[in-house]
Amino acid sequence: MGYLFGLVGYPAKHSKSPWIHEHFLHQHSQQGAYRIFETSPELLRDQLHALKLVEVDGFNVTVPYKEEIIPYLDEVDEYASSVGAVNTVHVKDGKWIGYNTDGRGYVRSLLEQYPDTKLNETRVLLLGAGGAARGIYRALSEVGCPVIDIANRTASRGEALLSLRCEGTHSSVLSLAEAENELSTYDLIVQTTSVGMSPNEDNQIISLRNVRDRAIVSDIVYKPFETSLLIEASSKGARVLHGHGMLIYQAALAFEQWTGMSVEADHILTKFEQQLKGDTTC
Repeated sequence: MGYLFGLVGYPAKHSKSPWIHEHFLHQHSQQGAYRIFETSPELLRDQLHALKLVEVDGFNVTVPYKEEIIPYLDEVDEYASSVGAVNTVHVKDGKWIGYNTDGRGYVRSLLEQYPDTKLNETRVLLLGAGGAARGIYRALSEVGCPVIDIANRTASRGEALLSLRCEGTHSSVLSLAEAENELSTYDLIVQTTSVGMSPNEDNQIISLRNVRDRAIVSDIVYKPFETSLLIEASSKGARVLHGHGMLIYQAALAFEQWTGMSVEADHILTKFEQQLKGDTTC
């Protein structure tokens, strides 16, 4: 019969998750399917009830339901509970168990591309304080980053992230203007908002005029592949981390949670990059 996985979100029809997970299934010669369950807010309860009836093996959760899903779960693991958001649900022995693979997927993508990065010596600037920032902040603190500062338009939202830090991490909340002025003090700059996403490719959250040479500039936006922020980073001599890596590796962690099978994601990452660059033959 095979596995049945899916994605609950709204909107969700544009998602690349079916393509990614079907490649993971093929890699292990497994039968199965990954379905999009696009669900408007007023129908969320009914959709989740339907998923119980069809005995789905696991599903991902995307905006706007990463927090709303929690009351429907039987258990939430410690990491997802600390983040306050769930993006992966594993159905095990009839129970729905919530996990969050976003932040750890980001860290995995970072270390895959830049394996020599010493995170316990890395000063980080997070741009934005939304759901994605929460997961990334917690994951970077968990692996020992000594400084993770947060720049956001609304200071109170940035301050809300501070409760997620682990012992040994120090954080300050900055305005975006302050972040621009202090940019040269950071080793890793992570853009966690939707600024610069298609069709608003020309938008950019801050200027990188003060970025340090060889710093890593990361943007979780993956469409367009080269965001305005990453183009400027390259022009300033910084190294770049594209957004599609986080998408692939958070999906890999979800698949591994559902199946117990490890995933070799490098080949899929390359194929996905070719797609984003417009090579439809891959």
